[in-house]
Amino acid sequence: MRPLSALTHDEATALRGVLFDLDDTLLSHGSLTQEAYSALWELKRAGLLLVAVTGRPAGWGEVIARQWPIDAAVTENGAIVISREKQAIRRQDTCDEAERRHRRVRLAGVVERVREAVPEVRLADDVAARTSDITFDVGETVHLPDDRVALIMQTICDAGARTTRSSVHVHATFDTHDKASGAVGWLVGARGEDAGSALCGYAYVGDSGNDRACFAAFQTTFGVANVKGSIDKLSVLPRFVADSKMGKGFAEIARALLAARASSS
Repeated sequence: MRPLSALTHDEATALRGVLFDLDDTLLSHGSLTQEAYSALWELKRAGLLLVAVTGRPAGWGEVIARQWPIDAAVTENGAIVISREKQAIRRQDTCDEAERRHRRVRLAGVVERVREAVPEVRLADDVAARTSDITFDVGETVHLPDDRVALIMQTICDAGARTTRSSVHVHATFDTHDKASGAVGWLVGARGEDAGSALCGYAYVGDSGNDRACFAAFQTTFGVANVKGSIDKLSVLPRFVADSKMGKGFAEIARALLAARASSS
């Protein structure tokens, strides 16, 4: 991982947009600071397309797509995309309603199996706003030891579901998307991008293991400083890293990106 000062003018000016994680990347311990929010506005004013790419629920996406200076929110680790079209909000789910109901029934069974294996487990407090997955709180309001988290994830896999872990949650789903496929799929389908061009033309900013697909897929990648705690969970590290953590680190990345774009080549 290289310092932000290594970002060149040519690479920065080639970018058409910035994709970014929420928890512990833009958000600091779940809160949106003034500094981080101002950084979003600065990036938007520079003409960059902005897309939140998160494990958080579609219900959150419907709110932030309306109220933040972003163009879309890729939610639930790629499964549901909420985008803004003028004053309207568009919701994109690759599943039809019948299949989605079927998967929700199967997820209820996964929850029961996990509760049997780890009785102290607690569902995340944002579950009611979710469409495609079920989420267990392992680091937001409760902190489970790694061996219990590992047992939760193994139980999910044994039930035939897929699982990912963020800095705060363990997810269970029967969908096949990840953050990268969900983001690129929206860029191609809604923005008319070529998939290969999108991987070079959009930067990604993240912090944890569930950002691995995007760190591996996109050419220009940034980590806030706390990504250093997830190095063992990443097969590909972000190319650039901030000195600061979480929202402060996001603002640092935004400043560096805009400064590189403004500098002479």
